[in-house]
Amino acid sequence: MRDGLKRSVARAFATRVWFLGVLAVLVCGLYGGTPAASAQVLRWAADASADVPYTFHDPKDQSRLTGYEYDLMQELGRHLQRPTQFVQNDWDGLIPGLQRGLYDLVICGIEITPEHAQGIDFSDPYYVTAERLVVRKGSAPFESITDLKGHTVGTIKATQAERILADYPDVRVRTYDEESNVFMDLVNGRTDAVLIDGPIAQYYGGTNPALEVVGPPIGRVSYGIAFGKGQNAVLKQQVNAALEQMRADGSLHRILARWHLWSPEMVAFTKDTTQPDIAPTEWQHYADSVHEASGWQVRFWQYVGFLPLLAKGAVLTLLVSLCAMVLAVALGLALALVRMYGPKWAVSLAALYVEIVRGTPLLIQILFIFYGLPQFGINLGPFLAGVIGLGMNYAAYEAENYRAGLQSVARGQMEAALALNMTHFQALRFVVVPQAFRLVMPVMTNDFISLLKDSSLVSVITLTELTQTYIRLSSTYFDYFGTGLMVGGAYLLIGLPFVRLARMAEKRLAQPHTRRE
Repeated sequence: MRDGLKRSVARAFATRVWFLGVLAVLVCGLYGGTPAASAQVLRWAADASADVPYTFHDPKDQSRLTGYEYDLMQELGRHLQRPTQFVQNDWDGLIPGLQRGLYDLVICGIEITPEHAQGIDFSDPYYVTAERLVVRKGSAPFESITDLKGHTVGTIKATQAERILADYPDVRVRTYDEESNVFMDLVNGRTDAVLIDGPIAQYYGGTNPALEVVGPPIGRVSYGIAFGKGQNAVLKQQVNAALEQMRADGSLHRILARWHLWSPEMVAFTKDTTQPDIAPTEWQHYADSVHEASGWQVRFWQYVGFLPLLAKGAVLTLLVSLCAMVLAVALGLALALVRMYGPKWAVSLAALYVEIVRGTPLLIQILFIFYGLPQFGINLGPFLAGVIGLGMNYAAYEAENYRAGLQSVARGQMEAALALNMTHFQALRFVVVPQAFRLVMPVMTNDFISLLKDSSLVSVITLTELTQTYIRLSSTYFDYFGTGLMVGGAYLLIGLPFVRLARMAEKRLAQPHTRRE
């Protein structure tokens, strides 16, 4: 009899908790819904967080996108007579997002290689370059890779440069995800040289007074626009035709000349030997931007200019975290009740869920929800996918916290409540659960702070939250210290009010609870 009543109470309470959790996710999903784009809009993606000179945010105006690939896409849109729409995505998420259909194409300095061609389709090359060596001024006289025997060379992972260095076993290779980190380690003496694509070498090494580009060009690198494998064949043909027109009418030459990127490799590729009188205005603009006057006043106003971007990232971080925590609390409490009062099969399923979720990385869970579920017809927007991924992950931990809290409440509390003519649901609601919450409140607060920081992982599914904003700003201005302090302070300010609220809730729950008639 008692077991039957327990199960009925558990089902009733779990139903209400599940309803609240689902309602929260649906409400949050209104924010994260992705409006259907017009069929005429050409959606293209790149990682603009740290991608000089391809597509990046203007150092003098962070609200403005620029870069030679950005200009190329605008010109391509004009040739195709289609408006273009930029979609930001983390580098590692660009191709999965393309395969999922979040955008039509990707242009982000992707090298045309047999390995890449196995997973994506390429357009004709739009830029041809070579690898270049960058060293510190005044260092040993390095002129070629053979001179680097016994030294450490930095480069970007999974690139032609890395494959070239693999043929030199006497050279120590250190790979990076972002070019800004490559050159920071070179400047700081952690590496002795950098082997990297020509445009990156020119813009990072050629504009830094502490560095210099040395030696002749090495190898040959071709960039292509990426399309989903076996998808958009018609669009690919149209893009190739447009690129051919841009080479013929000189518009591609003019774009590259403005960025100071017209190279001997491009001359050989296009057979264009003309020398139009085009000043490298974009190159000069970037060089002037990164070498503006220094001093605390300049740096102060620079930080002031960061505030709108940091505020936008903080709002998104807070929304994702709050919605995810609501889901985690609701689902975690439901799981705890099922494990304590449910039938054996439900107890086993709940325990299996907890162990699987706790035993696998959160990043993999988020990627699986966003990129894996569409294979089964489940397409979630980035915001909703991030909320569900974080919420379901933290629900496993909350479930164990609540179960421990419920177990710590003396059984006599339930019996005393029933003796006072409370229903089982009222006993749980007014007696047992409040006491359990009082016990787990400090742990739940810590979990929310952890979730707040883990929300940075949603950047891999196209969301530009606070941490992604930090990467963007620090890599643009090579200022990891000051910008890091601002972002760390933002996380602290977001979390402190909830710590205060948790303490107030603890005090409130600690007060004697009187039943209202």
